[in-house]
Amino acid sequence: MNIGVIISSNDAETCWNALRYANFCLGQKDTVKVFFMGKGVEYQQISTEKFNTVDQAQRFHQSGGTIYACGTCIQSRQQGGSEICPISTMKDMYDIVKESDKVVTF
Repeated sequence: MNIGVIISSNDAETCWNALRYANFCLGQKDTVKVFFMGKGVEYQQISTEKFNTVDQAQRFHQSGGTIYACGTCIQSRQQGGSEICPISTMKDMYDIVKESDKVVTF
C-alpha cells in the first residue's frame, strides 16, 4: 500500500508518534512518504530525549522512506533543507496525496 503522512505539528510527542507510525508502515512493507509543512518543519528543533524526532526521521530515511518539507514553510523559519529533508513544493505534496492509497495527517 502507498501511505502518505502529512505532519504540520511542532508538538514533539505528536511528531514523534507520526514518525513512529511511518516507520511501522515501512516495516509492513508499505511505501511511505512523509511531508512536513507549517510548524511540522520544526521537527529537528523540537526533538527531545523522550520524543526524539530526529532519530525517528533518520530511521525512516535509512529504512527507505522518503521525506519532503514545504520550502515556503522552511524559508519562513530561516531554515534550510537537508539530505534527509529536502526543500519541496506543494506539487510534491499534491503528488503524495494523489499517489497514496491512504493519507494520514498529524
